[in-house]
Amino acid sequence: MSENLQVKAILEHIETRERELADQAGQFRDRIAELTRQLGELDAESENLRITRKTLLTLPLPSPATGPDHPAYQQILTTLADTGRPMRARDLCQALDLPILPKNTEGIRSKLKRLVSRGILTEPEPGLFARPDA
Repeated sequence: MSENLQVKAILEHIETRERELADQAGQFRDRIAELTRQLGELDAESENLRITRKTLLTLPLPSPATGPDHPAYQQILTTLADTGRPMRARDLCQALDLPILPKNTEGIRSKLKRLVSRGILTEPEPGLFARPDA
């Protein structure tokens, strides 16, 4: 009879352990489902970014609104041509009748640097800007 009790105790232990494992397996399945959902979202976002990149690379580059054809750039180039000599940003502000304020001189300097980077002007020494033909 005591063997029967031992077998019964072992069977109860097995049933308990089976329930524990089934619960754990269910929790793991739930986690896997959640991770699969999150992975799907990441894959979808990644695909959207890939398509966006591909689309942007096929679009023609817009011409900058503040390129050399912009009136401010034309005024700078005309002033440099009229003076026939290299000028500093401050000198250009004066020649263009702009108040000598940091925002104006920095704005002109920025435009001058952009024209240098595009090969339209030269900078023979730091802060001095000239037309290549001057």
